[in-house]
Amino acid sequence: MARGRVVVTGASTGIGEATARRLAEEGFAVVATARRLARLRELARQIGCEFFPADLTDAGDVARLVGFLEEGEPVTALVDNAGGAIGLDSVADGDPADWLAMYEKNVLGTLRLTQALLPGLRRTGGDIVFVTSMAAHEAYPGGAGYTAAKHAERMIARTLRIELVGEPVRVIEVAPGMVKTEEFSLNRLGDGAKARAVYAGVDGPLLAEDVADVIAWTLTRPTHVNIDLVRVMSRAQADARTLVRSADDDGTLPVSALATDE
Repeated sequence: MARGRVVVTGASTGIGEATARRLAEEGFAVVATARRLARLRELARQIGCEFFPADLTDAGDVARLVGFLEEGEPVTALVDNAGGAIGLDSVADGDPADWLAMYEKNVLGTLRLTQALLPGLRRTGGDIVFVTSMAAHEAYPGGAGYTAAKHAERMIARTLRIELVGEPVRVIEVAPGMVKTEEFSLNRLGDGAKARAVYAGVDGPLLAEDVADVIAWTLTRPTHVNIDLVRVMSRAQADARTLVRSADDDGTLPVSALATDE
């Protein structure tokens, strides 16, 4: 018997995909959602999950996803993972359109689906996991647009935790540092070589599977235990700007590149 029905956003790649896989292994009935239908289909073929394609920045897509969810068993958990960063511009040079796009992806998309599923979770009990970032807790050069969005996302989680205290809903934040994934840095920087350089020389970088392991742990604690916050980084990283690289690293990476994270 399944441990519950959990919705995982951003499930077509990276932390979202790894989380869907891990939760399926843990016995949850997973509903994977993301924009790319082909990737969701392949994931479903491999792990036997439900799936529904949706762009969470589109209110109509969110409504259709919720309609699909209402046709099945009640949702008992939501993992808000979808998001992403654009560029490494300074505050002086930042493009407001990029800032708006990051806010839509990381904040309003998260808000829309959380609001839609919250009534059911309050009735039956359940969990909401917000996958934020080290960027939700720190500032670094070239990251203001992303850190602004992630700080705002974190405030959804913190405020909701206060608003729901005493109700049967756990509100959890998992904040990863730099995570070596297939697409995050590539999407942020738009260049394969630059994306690979972000992780160059890092001994034992944090992987998507490591974060998925933490998310699964928070969801499988006794129901009276609320893991308010987990900050997780590789041993080689201490904060957004402190990262140890191997001795053969030529040291030419800009400091801002060290802060590229999930």
